Amino acid sequence: MHISATEIAIPCARDVIVDSSALSVELEDGRRISAPLDWYPRLASATPEERSGWRLIADGIGIHWDAIDEDVSVEGLLLGRPSGESQASFNRWLEGRKGQ
Repeated sequence: MHISATEIAIPCARDVIVDSSALSVELEDGRRISAPLDWYPRLASATPEERSGWRLIADGIGIHWDAIDEDVSVEGLLLGRPSGESQASFNRWLEGRKGQ
């Protein structure tokens, strides 16, 4: 049996919307993909102002939020991958926010 590898081009992000329940990303090819906000605990814990403070990185292959130090890749969204942050790391981040 012969299996050929197919290379798939990952489109870049053009726009981002984060509300209280989902992260939605408009892609350059016209699609809009979304994921539950619960997949990204830092985004879920962020204020609306922090959620709106995103910027595209690497020409749109990812999104970064400076205020919460969160990165999400378009590829990860397309593959259905939630945040890979450990619970211990997230808990340390939450503790650090208490002093702010």
